[in-house]
Amino acid sequence: MKVVILAGGSGTRLWPISRENYPKQFIKINGESLLLKTYKRFLKICDKKDIYVITNEKYRFYVFNEISSLNDKIENNLILEPVGRNTSGAIILSLVFLKEKAKLKENEPVFVTPSDHIIINEEKFIDSIKISRDYCFKKKIITFGIKPENPHTGYGYIKAGKEIEENIFEVEKFTEKPNLEKAKEYFKSGKYFWNSGMFMFSYETMLKEFKKHKPSMYNYFKYDYEKLLKNFSELENISIDYSIMEKTDNALTVKSDIGWSDVGGWESFSDIVDKDDKNNVKIGNIMELNTKNSIVYSNSKRLITIIDMEDIMVIDSEDALLIAKKGSGEKVKEIVSKLKNKNKIEAVEHPTVYRPWGSYTVLEEGERYKIKRIFVKPDHKLSRQMHYHRSEHWVVIKGTAKVIINDRENIVHENESIYVPKSTKHRLENPGKVPLELIEVQNGEYVGEDDIVRFDDVYGRK
Repeated sequence: MKVVILAGGSGTRLWPISRENYPKQFIKINGESLLLKTYKRFLKICDKKDIYVITNEKYRFYVFNEISSLNDKIENNLILEPVGRNTSGAIILSLVFLKEKAKLKENEPVFVTPSDHIIINEEKFIDSIKISRDYCFKKKIITFGIKPENPHTGYGYIKAGKEIEENIFEVEKFTEKPNLEKAKEYFKSGKYFWNSGMFMFSYETMLKEFKKHKPSMYNYFKYDYEKLLKNFSELENISIDYSIMEKTDNALTVKSDIGWSDVGGWESFSDIVDKDDKNNVKIGNIMELNTKNSIVYSNSKRLITIIDMEDIMVIDSEDALLIAKKGSGEKVKEIVSKLKNKNKIEAVEHPTVYRPWGSYTVLEEGERYKIKRIFVKPDHKLSRQMHYHRSEHWVVIKGTAKVIINDRENIVHENESIYVPKSTKHRLENPGKVPLELIEVQNGEYVGEDDIVRFDDVYGRK
């Protein structure tokens, strides 16, 4: 069996903690990212060489950093989408990759799963996979339907048809996210399951389904991997639910009671974390008085105080604050859309930005200047680069820096500084065994991140 983990989503409903350039699959919950939790879950049923992650170039090093501690060859198991083409495109690209690069057999099961879900009962989940795997050899597409806990309006549903084995049903139909009245009807009937977005199928089965229901996309299976990458933007941007699952008569669903959550919004997030005796979620530096049934989350250093409140959400980050009525979580993505339309950086980036060599945090920015705190991992280096519009002044706070300005090498220790003039080729390295921390002060007529010309980069960036 091969496993494909989808890790390209943006997770806008968990804004302001999840953002386009650092989405929810990389956010740590109880010390581990959702992506890492997903990866480790499948190590219980298959070898790491058979687990693949499909993402995009922007998230490539996030994926690498998360998983390299468990799989030092993860680069060989990364599939990079040139552009986003929804789950249909991701599945086509993954199958072509696996067929060409991993010698995928025609009838071998392939399990496709999102990277940002929580599954509490992993043993039951693994049992469900084992039970379902045989049906792949019978040329079926298996979906994993979640036994509903309530009439939720944020999930699509699967209506179960004839039961062919205990907890395995024919799929009668897929339905979109319902309104509350319809969700209550689904819940009461006992015939509907939440659509988890997890699928299992063989290459030959999915090939036939695309040929039958989406011939325009089926033609791309004939391409080799490199040609498909070059032509990937031509694919229709459509989910696998719309392209195949709502049309096929070849699907089964496994009724799964596995403690599942897609962590799709702040209300879902509250379902997987501990609460106090007044049903409050409190994460961060929080103090409340006479408050109940609320979610208060902060990853900033600010003290958050809440008095006489009920059924509210307060989500505080370093540079943005969300306040909403509990139950309005589905509208958060509308706020993010408005922020993007107004070109607000808060919709896209955190003050802390991660790079393959470490990270930087913007401490302050104004006209003609920007101040950053920079962390460089041991034995890592930034690209050899130049800026046309700004100079930089670096003060080492911790560790030892090697700074190459033009062709001159400088060693800068703690409490020492160095100046990098405009239009000067330079490179920053950490040659030591401990993280390097420094303060950078930029000055110039333009201090945007796109004022950079790279001449040499060990990470292959341009």
